[in-house]
Amino acid sequence: MMLQSSLSRCFMSTTRSTITKNKSATTTATHRSISSAQLTISSDSPNNNNNIPQNKQDLQFGKVFSSHMLQIPYKGSSGGWQSPEIVPFHDLKISPAASSLHYGLQCFEGMKAYKSVNDSNDIRLFRPQLNMKRLSNSMDRLCMPGSDFDHEELIECIARLVRLDQDWIPTEEGYSLYIRPTVISTHPYLGVAAPDEILLYVITCPVGPYYPSGFAPVRLTADTPYVRAWPGGTGAAKVGGNYAGSMKPQTDASNRGYSQILWLFGEEEEITEVGAMNVFFFLEKEDGLKGRELVTPPLTRGDILPGVTRQSIIDLSKSWGEFDVVERSITLPEVRKAASEGRLIEAFGAGTAAVVTPISHIEHKGSDIEIPATGDLTKRFFSDLMGIQYGRIEGPEGWSVKI
Repeated sequence: MMLQSSLSRCFMSTTRSTITKNKSATTTATHRSISSAQLTISSDSPNNNNNIPQNKQDLQFGKVFSSHMLQIPYKGSSGGWQSPEIVPFHDLKISPAASSLHYGLQCFEGMKAYKSVNDSNDIRLFRPQLNMKRLSNSMDRLCMPGSDFDHEELIECIARLVRLDQDWIPTEEGYSLYIRPTVISTHPYLGVAAPDEILLYVITCPVGPYYPSGFAPVRLTADTPYVRAWPGGTGAAKVGGNYAGSMKPQTDASNRGYSQILWLFGEEEEITEVGAMNVFFFLEKEDGLKGRELVTPPLTRGDILPGVTRQSIIDLSKSWGEFDVVERSITLPEVRKAASEGRLIEAFGAGTAAVVTPISHIEHKGSDIEIPATGDLTKRFFSDLMGIQYGRIEGPEGWSVKI
């Protein structure tokens, strides 16, 4: 089923029943692709609704998981993707020699399911086709088999998992069911080689607002000797190793009183990301040019993750037509100069967990860059994106997908 996302079409929500088959994701190899028609639900899969947290205000991210999980093995010796199955949430059993444990052959996605603020029976995903595309690209980057899976078939499997555990989705704007599709190598042998056995599984957990006490700006530091990613590396893929390497510098930054790291690359100090988010700067143009521009680093070097929220902000901005939207290299010296000249209007990070995060401060070479926060544009993106996700406002066709 083809998920349409063209902004040239009228703004509306779409139901999965109106989405046509995604031919672009059709498997061209001889192995079996993922098929939702083969999905089974284990007969010993009770709805453990007694375990649902009663006080949603106490929810902590990633601490409580819903009753079921989806699992789809891939076995090259057995023809490719095996039948999808929804089973009770359980610990995995894999060989201690599995190459995911030794060589980092693991990738994942982050998605959410939302209950409409107008109807708690109306459950939606937000632009899931972009998550499927990124998961496929991450698998391909790790040389995993089956990366050409049918995107719509996996979305349908995930939708059935969410519907089964829909009582776990908290109501009210700001609350949602976090969805974590993950792919690991289960290849049971040592040796640096592409796997021929993998497991795709999906777990979910109820989550609350990223900012439970309000929309809080963050303080960043760019003073770290570490680099998140580089051209030719894995920065454009959502692989676990990218996050593992950030643990020490993030801990160091936290110990010094900073919320996140503003990641830089190269001698010119090109800005790449902020923490685990994409980053945007809203600027008055320089050299006497009139107007404003929203700038975010480009994907062309391959060191920046193509975020779903990032793309949505770009698409919304272009549909408004109120300022220029530019994907280009931006350096920290340029940001400092804009701030000193009063041209830096606001800055924010963007990602699935927080939607947008206002930035108020950047430490650079021992001195501070102060940024007005929280800006009107940051608030507007937050309100509009949340409104689309929860069905409060209509968005571009194909963005809010009813399941």
